[in-house]
Amino acid sequence: MVCRRAEGTPLEQILGWAEFRGLRVVVEPGVFVPRRRTELLVDQALALGPSTVVDMCCGSGAVAAALAHSVPNLDVHATDIDPVAVQCARRNVDAGHVYEGDLYSPLPQRLRSRVDVIVANAPYVPTDHIASMPTEARDHEPRVALDGGVDGLDLHRRIADDASHWLTDTGHLLIETSEHQAERTRAIIEKAGFDARVIHSEELDATVALGKVLPTENTTTWGNTGADR
Repeated sequence: MVCRRAEGTPLEQILGWAEFRGLRVVVEPGVFVPRRRTELLVDQALALGPSTVVDMCCGSGAVAAALAHSVPNLDVHATDIDPVAVQCARRNVDAGHVYEGDLYSPLPQRLRSRVDVIVANAPYVPTDHIASMPTEARDHEPRVALDGGVDGLDLHRRIADDASHWLTDTGHLLIETSEHQAERTRAIIEKAGFDARVIHSEELDATVALGKVLPTENTTTWGNTGADR
C-alpha cells in the first residue's frame, strides 16, 4: 500500500472506496475518484425534488448513488462511455439502471421527455492542461474522465444540445464546471434553449451551471443574471 501511494496511486483506489456525501462508494483502479466538490451537484439536484434523474458521465456512480440514497424510490439512471467505470458504478447503483455508451445513446427510449433532472460531472479540463495535473489524476484516472477538449467544454456542449429531448417541460439540467469556466458553461446551456444561471459554493469550492427548460408562455424566468453568489 505504501509503495502504491508513493507512486501516486489515489488512496481511494488503494482502499477500494471513497466517502461521498456520507456514503462509502466503491472505487476501482482506473476509475475517476469522486471529489467532495461534486456534492454541490447532488444538493442542487435534490433541491428540485425530482422523480426521475439521469446522471451523465457517471464514473463510479457516486452522484447517482447519493441521489438514490437521499430519496427513496427515486428513479435514477446513469451512463458512462468507459466500461471500467460502468462496471464499478453497477456496484454502487442499481445495476439495471447503469448503461454503457456515449452520453444519451444507451438510455432507454422510454425516458424521452420524462426526465426531471439531468446531472453531469463531465470532463472539463482543457486538453493542454492535463499534463500539469497532479500525478494522482494524470497517471491513475482515465483520460476520458478528464479531457474536455481544447477549451474543456466539448462535453458540456453535447450534453446541453441534446438535453431537451429527454427532459420534461419543467425539467432542469445541472453541469459541474470550474469557477473560471462557469460563464461559458452557462452560455452553452442558454444557447441550447434553457434559462441558465450559475451557483457557487465557497465551502465546497464548487461551481454548477443550472438550466431550466424555458416556459412556453407567460412564465417568470430567472433571467440572464449570470451567477448566484
